[in-house]
Amino acid sequence: ARVPDVETVLLYIVGILVVVIGLVVSIALHELGHFVPAKLFGVRVGQFMIGFGRTIVSWRRGETEYGFKWIPLGGYISMAGMYPPVAGQRARTASTGFFDTLVQDARSASADTIPEGEEHRTFYRLPVWKRMVIMLGGPFMNLVIAVVLYAVVLVGFGVAQPSTTLGSVNECVLPATSERQECAPGDAPAPGAEAGLQPGDRIVAIAGTPIENWDDVLAVVRASAGDRLAFEVERAGRTVQTELTPLLTERYVLDERGRIVEGPDGEALTEQVGFVGIAPAYETVQQPVTAVLPAVGDNVSAVVGIILNLPQRMIDVAEAAFGPEERDPNGPISVVGVGRIAGEIASIDTIPVVERIAFLTGLLASLNVALFVFNLVPLLPLDGGHVAAALWEALRRWFAKLRGRPDPGPIDTARLVPITLAVVLVLGLMSALLIYADIVKPVTLF
Repeated sequence: ARVPDVETVLLYIVGILVVVIGLVVSIALHELGHFVPAKLFGVRVGQFMIGFGRTIVSWRRGETEYGFKWIPLGGYISMAGMYPPVAGQRARTASTGFFDTLVQDARSASADTIPEGEEHRTFYRLPVWKRMVIMLGGPFMNLVIAVVLYAVVLVGFGVAQPSTTLGSVNECVLPATSERQECAPGDAPAPGAEAGLQPGDRIVAIAGTPIENWDDVLAVVRASAGDRLAFEVERAGRTVQTELTPLLTERYVLDERGRIVEGPDGEALTEQVGFVGIAPAYETVQQPVTAVLPAVGDNVSAVVGIILNLPQRMIDVAEAAFGPEERDPNGPISVVGVGRIAGEIASIDTIPVVERIAFLTGLLASLNVALFVFNLVPLLPLDGGHVAAALWEALRRWFAKLRGRPDPGPIDTARLVPITLAVVLVLGLMSALLIYADIVKPVTLF
């Protein structure tokens, strides 16, 4: 009796390991996206590290030290001369305040990465377009990974879609707002069951109109409450004709993602539609290659929506973590939450192995989309912050040239170090809150 429990635990651990290994590989490829163009442009790269904190293991090849650190929540490459020096200052010489000290120490640390005679191999000396290529290389790698993984899921495994074959037939009619889920004496019989429809029937035509997909069924039934409809179905290789009249019933209004739409008062919206009491069987259908980029685009759009509404989303997470509210399954989660979901999926033995692999692959694809979008946020120390600084420098130089003024030189990004530290602190607090919420009030999919 203990063997299934042990197997379930092992599968749960396997699911977590898949996410951890996938995340480490994604981080490594992200940093490789920075590393390769940096080396091509001649920048000296002192370190290529996966993770943060203390070093677990490292090795040196040429001028670069490669290694792994204990906290696998990111990675970095250390390029020489990330901050331009101020004339006459290579180290801190004065401390007029806490923030001034931070700025001067940042410049000093940056200067220490430049060996004597290699000042020409610094990051800040590169043209703006080369710096942008280096900083965008990381997010671009995450986007490529996401596209490849989505292609594997959609084109290779396929997607579960409703078919024209019936998966279930309701015995009675229950409105969407009903608290009961089972039929009771006195409930009106569902038209589908009353007409003799059975699970396994394939709908061929309704009212003489050929049925190509399940949306065709919904369109006819929902618009035909009170109208007599002729159904033609295929059952065990033979054609069966029957008639039924859809009833007018209440259902929740759903958006394009299948989520219940709420009104201004927060109450779920309902609508009156025709009802037959049938549901489709799902079948896995391989998608064309042309479906990959739109799927990635939808995921990008969803992540952008989360980031734009992040303050309110984090408030919702806090209220759920410290109160009775449930977590929003479409809200932000931490790596811990992603790991729990992966373990949960991997350990469900009622789902075919192929579908579990497809789900985990899709999870890693979504994780890379999140890394792609999040790293483009125009705040230091994120890649988007360095890109924004480079664009500002280009704009400043263009205005100077337009007005006939001397080149103002590289932008002093070291002055933004205090803001960078504030961003790091906020991101750390949000990560801590998400991890806590994913432990005490995890997102549940089932």
